[in-house]
Amino acid sequence: MNTSELEYAGFWIRVWASIIDTLLLGIVVYPLLTAIYGDAYWEGTNFIHGPLDFLISWVLPAVAVIAFWVARQATPGKMAIAARIVDADTGNNPSTGQLLIRYLGYFVSSIPLGLGIFWVAFDSRKQGWHDKMAGTVVVSKKSGTTRPVEFNG
Repeated sequence: MNTSELEYAGFWIRVWASIIDTLLLGIVVYPLLTAIYGDAYWEGTNFIHGPLDFLISWVLPAVAVIAFWVARQATPGKMAIAARIVDADTGNNPSTGQLLIRYLGYFVSSIPLGLGIFWVAFDSRKQGWHDKMAGTVVVSKKSGTTRPVEFNG
């Protein structure tokens, strides 16, 4: 891997990728939930309205995101910004175990007012807590806005 052509993907470009992913998931999830539960679903106060709600709102997004990460090292949003997830030490594709930890790490990163997500903006390698937990970094083609990528292995 030629690291001279890569840089760490910064906070704001990753925000755009997240917005793209959220919109794409919404295009799938919202019509399904409305078709199953009706318009009353959106007015309800229950956290989970039933088993199909749990599957569509929690399991489907998790499976889709992890499947994209395993197959392409990126979600559609990261692909749109030409970024991908790599092992922080070697620059190779991360293992499935790393990707599972990374996904679960999003919950840890979000709990304290999203601090673990915002950490990307301040970290020298642009790692959120979920990246640190999994041993991953997000890289993109060099544009000169962040520091060059360095791998240990």
